[in-house]
Amino acid sequence: MTPPRLQIGLIGAGSMGALHARVITQSLDADLACVVDPSENAGDLIAERFRTQYAPDLDGFEGLDAVIIASPTATHVEWALRALRSGTPALVEKPLSEDASAARILVDEARNREVPLMCGFLERYNPALLTALEIIDEPIHLTAVRHSPYVPRIATGVAHDLLIHDVDVVLRMTGRLPDRLTANLAYCHPKSDQGAEDIAEVTLQYEGEMLASLSASRVSQHKVRTLMVAEIERLVEVDLVRQDVTVYRHVGNAPLDDDGPGYRQQTIIDIPTIHQPREALASQLERFVAVVRGELDAGTELASLLGPHLVIADVALAAAERSSSKQRLDE
Repeated sequence: MTPPRLQIGLIGAGSMGALHARVITQSLDADLACVVDPSENAGDLIAERFRTQYAPDLDGFEGLDAVIIASPTATHVEWALRALRSGTPALVEKPLSEDASAARILVDEARNREVPLMCGFLERYNPALLTALEIIDEPIHLTAVRHSPYVPRIATGVAHDLLIHDVDVVLRMTGRLPDRLTANLAYCHPKSDQGAEDIAEVTLQYEGEMLASLSASRVSQHKVRTLMVAEIERLVEVDLVRQDVTVYRHVGNAPLDDDGPGYRQQTIIDIPTIHQPREALASQLERFVAVVRGELDAGTELASLLGPHLVIADVALAAAERSSSKQRLDE
């Protein structure tokens, strides 16, 4: 017997909300029950486009099997708590909150009430990354670059907006929080909110295991999403935008000739087939539906949410301590 289609309410009618609305309406397992946004113009536009109803707010969650919260970050905690306390499963766009203690409250609330909670770590569903993770065995050095042009509508700093994805990748590879962390943040764009960083350069140290160097910026002139993972015998390179993976194995090098400059390098290049190429947002919705239906373990999903938020909180703390130390030296 085919399970009934989930009735999903969408909170937030911005650009990310519109993407979620499209994916929900294309799903065979869910219906877009309503769009909720305080802006009537934005909410009505999305509701009309995807043939559903609009509401400026919700009195309750009756008639909804789940909600997707794609409203501004500052509203995530309020909406998620309302949903969880009503027993309604929630998928919250990342971050759960810019405050790690508030993120912990949401995770604890979901655990105590046994209500499914997910966070929009979209790279978890990137087919290229999934393929790479099947290949990588013993990573010793990871380098991630996540750079973007400036987008005025994003008020959140790059640590919570961009860097958190690569932190999540590292935690999935290692299975634990780093032993040490160093961070440098830069505040340089004139249109950014006060205290919202535009560049973050972060190093995560796993003693005797791996070093991860993460770079995030929103003052680039083009979009870059790359991941390079070195092992003793291989280098795995991932382009997360183009969704391809290349594996390099160096086998030797020699001078071009005895007297002249230059050298000839011999490298074996493998290009793996990307398994199940698919839009990441659709895969995320599919997983959310499975978690809500109890086909996948909600507890396992919940256990993976807090770590990235804790590391990002440590990034801010490390950067503040570094700035304070520099100020003391300058004095």
